[in-house]
Parts: sequence; structure tokens; C-alpha cells
Amino acid sequence: MKSEVEKRARFDLIRYAQVWEDADLLLEALDIQPGGVVLSIASAGDNAFALLTRGPRRVYAVDLSPAQIACCALRREMYLRLSWREHLTFGGVVSGGADRLALYRERLRPALPAETREFWDARPDILRAGFMTQGKFERYFALFRRRVLPLIHGKRTVDALLAPKSREEREDFYARIWDNRRWRALFHLFFSRRMMGILGRDMEFFRYVEGSVAERILTRARHAMTGLDTSQNPYLQYILRGRYDSVYPVALRQEHYLTIRAHIGALDLRRESVESFAAACTEPIDAFNLSDIFEYMTEDGANAVFASLLAAAAPGAKLAYWNMLVPRACSPELRRRYRVRTDEARNIELLLRDKAFFYSRFTIDAVDAAQ
Repeated sequence: MKSEVEKRARFDLIRYAQVWEDADLLLEALDIQPGGVVLSIASAGDNAFALLTRGPRRVYAVDLSPAQIACCALRREMYLRLSWREHLTFGGVVSGGADRLALYRERLRPALPAETREFWDARPDILRAGFMTQGKFERYFALFRRRVLPLIHGKRTVDALLAPKSREEREDFYARIWDNRRWRALFHLFFSRRMMGILGRDMEFFRYVEGSVAERILTRARHAMTGLDTSQNPYLQYILRGRYDSVYPVALRQEHYLTIRAHIGALDLRRESVESFAAACTEPIDAFNLSDIFEYMTEDGANAVFASLLAAAAPGAKLAYWNMLVPRACSPELRRRYRVRTDEARNIELLLRDKAFFYSRFTIDAVDAAQ
């Protein structure tokens, strides 16, 4: 049985070559304990790998897309067979060149499953360019950075935005220098529903969105540029520079590299929907990283998925998920049935610290431990 969104959107291309969700927030919220069992949306793998830093017994990384599973499988071998610096240069996310095809053929390809080898063997140009820069969403950011941003601000202004400043200084910089008419006009054009649907995501992902897409993202971008420390935001740095210079997401930080390698055997990649996996899973799941999957569904469809996940949840389990543009949450009836609670004040506090600033809501649902 196909998942609701699988019937409408394509899953045979690399949509995301990196994960655009704040893993620091995710790790804090889920509070995974050593030996725990985790179910995670795989996507490009970053957050599934970040979860390994907490020493779980198993991280089931699940995705409908064979392309996203291929990204995860390649990243797994990169952790095992490349140094930290080689990982970054092979992926293309830092300055500096590398013979990426040679690295792939000599050190990565022999260890890959046959299906993954076939996928990457057919895409040498993506590997040569640094595959972590080549997802549809990453290319969308590259188009913004190369074609749109120079019409608004030059390199010096971008560097000034990303330089360390106090909150008062950031707010003054944004108001006086950054927030000009061209910024607002071109942002509304480039991050409109139509442009994002065609160039960045998929029009089907906006099926249930109401109101102005660009205005809501602009509000969150302003918060990221004023309320948060821009010098410590890897997502903003990459969007504006196309590389990581000084700060990295959790899964790419040097201090975590050997820890992830040591726990890589706990990663279990599965190509299927989260609800089908949960229905067949034979062990209780302690934590769920659900990305923003619910906003691609009707309310009824979302609640059907929530029900399948909660049925597989261990007492005390936590479910983490984002809403970008569509408000989706576990229904009151399911909350009563499975004794699920949510601390709204805590969710708001976490969202205010979310460095991946596209999202309008971050939710942690906790299953009552006394069951």
C-alpha cells in the first residue's frame, strides 16, 4: 500500500543532498539515551547520522525515495572510509578541490550495495561536482546565491551579515543595510509558492498550503538574521556562501566524526514509508525523527500515520516533527487514546532557537511513560 504523498510526487531524484533541519534542536528535544531504538526519516542522512552521536542501539532510517537511500548509503561509507576533511571535500561542501571520481571508484564504490553502486555509477557528473551540493533543493539555493543575491547585496555585505555581532547590532544591520526594497521584492519572487514548487521542492508539497509562502519564510529569515547569531548558523552560511567555512551541522562537525563512525553499525536503512515500517516493527521505538512529513498529507492521512507510529511507540517515547507551511499535529482523540502530551511553551522556545529557519513550528509529543 502506497503512502499518501507517494501517489502524487516523484521520489526517483535527489531532492535533498543535505538535511535542512537543525540537528542540535532535534538531539536536545529527543534526548536519546544509549541503547535506545530510533525511527528517523532518512532524507540525505545528516540527522540520522547525528542521532548516532547519542549511542542508540538502532537507528532505522526510512525513506520512500531510492535516491535518498542511495545518498545515505554513500554517506555511510564516507564515514567509514574517508577522513573528516576528505568527507567534506568529496561532498563538495567546503572550499578546495578533490579527485572525487577517483575517491569514489577506489575507496567507496567497492563497499556499496549493488543497487547503490548502480545509482551512483549512472551519475558521474553529480559525484564530480560534489554530490552534497547537487540535490534539487541545494541547486535552488545555488541559483538564489549566484543569480539573485548579487542583485541585492555584494560579498562584503554578506560577510558583514555573517560576522559576529550582538543582537542589537544584528537588528540595526538588518534594518539599515540588509532589508532594502530589492531584498523584499526579489525574496517574494524567488521564494514564492510557484518558484519553490518548480525549482526547489515539488508543487505537490504545497497542496495544503494557505496564504503567502514567501512572506512567511521572509518572517522566519528575518528572525534568523537578527534573533540568532548569524556567525554560528551553518545553514545560513551555506545558503549565502555555498560552503561551510567555520561552523557545521552536527553530522559534519569534526568532534563527532569518529563517534559517528564508531556507531555506524547501528544504522539500518529501509526503503519504505514510516507507517509501513512501524506496522511491521517488532520492537518498541523510543524516539521518532519525523521531519515535516505530515504537511504533505490531509489531516485524516496525517492522523492515520500518527496512529501507526504511536502504536509502535515505547512508553515515554518522544516524537519530533516540523511544520513548514501547513499546520499538522496529532489529533486530540489520538492524544487521549495513547496518552500523549505536549509542552507548547517548550516547543515555542525550541523553535526560537531553530537555526534552520524555514519552519513555522517544531513539536515534541511525549507518550506517557506510565502505560
